[in-house]
Amino acid sequence: MPAKALGNLSSVPFFAKCDTEVLEIIQQSVTSLRFAADEIVFLQGEQCKGLYIVQEGWLKGVITSPLGREQIIRLLGPADVFNEIGLLTDGRNQVTVLALEDSRLWVIDRKLMLQLMKEYPQVCAAIARNLAERVLHLMKLVEDLSLRTVKSRMARILLENSVDGIIIRRRWMTQTEMAARLGSVLDVVNRALNALIEDGLIRVDRQRIQIMNKKRLEELAILED
Repeated sequence: MPAKALGNLSSVPFFAKCDTEVLEIIQQSVTSLRFAADEIVFLQGEQCKGLYIVQEGWLKGVITSPLGREQIIRLLGPADVFNEIGLLTDGRNQVTVLALEDSRLWVIDRKLMLQLMKEYPQVCAAIARNLAERVLHLMKLVEDLSLRTVKSRMARILLENSVDGIIIRRRWMTQTEMAARLGSVLDVVNRALNALIEDGLIRVDRQRIQIMNKKRLEELAILED
C-alpha cells in the first residue's frame, strides 16, 4: 500500500483520534479492493472478513425479504466505515452490501482489528462511537417506518441530502432505490414524489432535485401518520 495511504487513513473521521502507531500497523496490512457498479461486496450471513472503509464511490447496505423486497439500511459514501457489527458478534455479516457505482474500499482484517481493540483503547473508543451512531440511525429508521407517512419520510430524506437546496441525482438515484430507502413500493413513492412537485415544494429534472419551499418541506418532514 502506498505511503500516502497513511495520510488518507488519518483523514477518515473514524481514525481521527488514533495515533500514528496504530495507523502504521493498519497501513501495513490493509487491503484495497475495487468494485464495479451493481457488484456485491459481501452477502448477509457470510463470514465477516473485517472492517471496511469507503475510499471512493457509493454503496448500500440492504436486507432482503424471502420474496425479494429490499430495505436499504444505510447508504455508504466516502470516508464511511462499516461492518462493525459483523466484526464483533458471531463473525457473520448482518446485511448485504452492494456497490451503487464504481467504488474503492479498504478492508482491515477482522483478526487484526480484534487484536488492535485489545491493545489500543483508542480503537475500542472509535468502534464504540461508530456503533452509537449506527444505533441512533436505526432508531430513527424504526421511528420513520412506524410513525411517518411515505411523503413525510421522503421530505426528510430530501432535506438531509440537499446542499444549498439542491440534491444531485446520481445515476443510481432512481425511484426504485428511493422506495427501498423509504420501506415502501414504487407506486406509493411515485405518488408521494408527484404530490411534492404539485404542491410546489420541489422541482425535479434528470440531473437534480431542487427544494423550492424549504419551510413547508421541513414542516412536512416532522408529521406523523
